Amino acid sequence: MGRRVAGLNLPDRPRRLRTSPVMRRMVAETSVAPRQLILPAFVAEGLTEPRPISSMPGVDQHSLDSIRKVAASAAEAGIAGIMLFGVPLPEKKDATGSQALATDGILTRAIEAVRGEVGDDLLVMSDVCLDEFTDHGHCGVLTADGLVDNDATVELYAQMSVLHAQAGAHVVGPSGMMDGQIGEIRSALDAAGQLDTVILAYAAKYSSSYYGPFREAVSSTLQGDRKTYQQDLGNVREALREVRLDLEQGADIVMIKPALSYLDVIRQVADAVDVPVAAYNISGEYAMVEASAERGWIDRDAAITETLTSIRRAGADIILSYWALEYANRKELQR
Repeated sequence: MGRRVAGLNLPDRPRRLRTSPVMRRMVAETSVAPRQLILPAFVAEGLTEPRPISSMPGVDQHSLDSIRKVAASAAEAGIAGIMLFGVPLPEKKDATGSQALATDGILTRAIEAVRGEVGDDLLVMSDVCLDEFTDHGHCGVLTADGLVDNDATVELYAQMSVLHAQAGAHVVGPSGMMDGQIGEIRSALDAAGQLDTVILAYAAKYSSSYYGPFREAVSSTLQGDRKTYQQDLGNVREALREVRLDLEQGADIVMIKPALSYLDVIRQVADAVDVPVAAYNISGEYAMVEASAERGWIDRDAAITETLTSIRRAGADIILSYWALEYANRKELQR
């Protein structure tokens, strides 16, 4: 529509608000701030220096020494937290994932090391799952017929969460999609006096083809798939049900994973809940951008900005991303 002034037709001109970088920044409806970002990081037992992950260029498995430095850099950059994943030696993996409950296990030691380095200047977060620690690669213990035993697994998650909280984790992130896991974890944390430990629930974690690089990152030995406990890609009502159940059981933050293929789910969850909503910009999403940029097919920096902004625009308050530290250190964010 236009409006007539003194006989002239003066059309509305939205482009006026796009005429310069300063103008565009002023009227931007969606932005990504360092305080909204979490850096996932892998700590592998037996390393003395970082080991590159071939399918995730720029991402490493870290030693205990190098993860301290990464955490210190993350705190200095002002991002919210670091999500730690532990990778034990192959010979220490077993059917029950016993290293997940070891006080001297790699993940427990990583939590202690990072918390000792950053204190409360960075949220120390831990992955609560067994897939990195089991020789079969599933997220829980198995029954005699090879199925994941939901209730037995939930008991281990509760023990694991208490161990992490006692080691210094501010936030625990149960990611196995077991029924009832949040309630058991909340009860166990409270009974252990860890009343302030936050539960970031992987409330809607889909069975996705984009997890491939992550499995290299944690040296997964999985054969088959996780379709009996991770969500089917076509279901949204189910995701909302999972979110509701996690909130009823005591989740403080709910998360959708993956992010890019499930932006509609993020939006619907954000519209339905009154707690912070997180989304995980996962390994395959990262790898696609990095591989395309390496071949000169896309502008890498622009694609990273577009990716993170789209997740925020969909409704995520918090984003887990392997670009978190790099993005937070961009000069334009300091203006």
